Amino acid sequence: MPKSIIITKNGGPEVLELQDVNVSAPGPDEIKVTNHAIGLNYIDTYHRSGLYPVKLPSGIGLEAAGKVDEVGSNVTEFNKGDNIAYASIPLGAYAQKRIIPSKIAIKVPDGISHEIAATLITKGLTTNYLLTKTYQLKAGELVLFHAAAGGVGQIFAQWANSIGAKVIGTVGSDDKIKVAEENGYSHVINYTKVDFAKEVLKITNNEGVPAVFDGVGKKTFYGSLNCLKTRGMMISFGNASGPLDPVNVPKDIQPKGLYLTRPSIAQYFTNRKELQAGADTIFEKIKFGKIKIRISKKYKLAEAKQAHADLEARKLLGPAILIP
Repeated sequence: MPKSIIITKNGGPEVLELQDVNVSAPGPDEIKVTNHAIGLNYIDTYHRSGLYPVKLPSGIGLEAAGKVDEVGSNVTEFNKGDNIAYASIPLGAYAQKRIIPSKIAIKVPDGISHEIAATLITKGLTTNYLLTKTYQLKAGELVLFHAAAGGVGQIFAQWANSIGAKVIGTVGSDDKIKVAEENGYSHVINYTKVDFAKEVLKITNNEGVPAVFDGVGKKTFYGSLNCLKTRGMMISFGNASGPLDPVNVPKDIQPKGLYLTRPSIAQYFTNRKELQAGADTIFEKIKFGKIKIRISKKYKLAEAKQAHADLEARKLLGPAILIP
């Protein structure tokens, strides 16, 4: 029988259980998929821990790439043998085989491997909406991005550079500075050693930046506000260091007339057509060398516990995957 990671209770990495599962035929609007590579994303730890509640027992994981085994009677966009990727609910990507709604699947073109595709959808679509939709980054602008050595961070700087923008990045350790620099950050700050807000103001001659992209959360939020120009935009899209404290709007937002937004993929890619278009933009940048993906580590599906432990300990220097 095919195997899948199941959680029956919330907690640490130890609650991830490798189990045999029965995978039946797809329903009319579904496809049956064999996963060849599975994306490892920080949001997976939120589902596992209970920070983002899910009904238990549950599969886990949003992102994977593989081949279509079978299509439902209403499915016309896909055929058996197609290379596809996906990054969406329902949870359950940590699996050898599974059934998914056809509406969440994206066709993967020739020249893009399953391993690369499995790192690209969540991180690539996140980068896409952050700098083309939430904040339309322009050539010549200088912005701040936290967790510069992470999966989204690596793509973000390369994409920004490709349109003529520059990015200041923060990292949590010295060994991540080189990784961030290699991916195109014009300045890299270890925020565990220095006050990153003071450094950003120094770099910008006390002007600040027009936008901050913050997936770290609790540790960086208030410093990020200090980095912003008048009418700047604070884009909070993750909680890697813990959930945010309540925001005092008169005290924190009003003095500089700041914008605060909390976006997600689901708000910007609402149907399969939008998903495919967003993914095609990323695939094109990969094919033309505008973005290069370096997979930092590969784990076996049975090593999901260790993968989560490494992810939460911030040990990974870039995108990582599980191999079913």
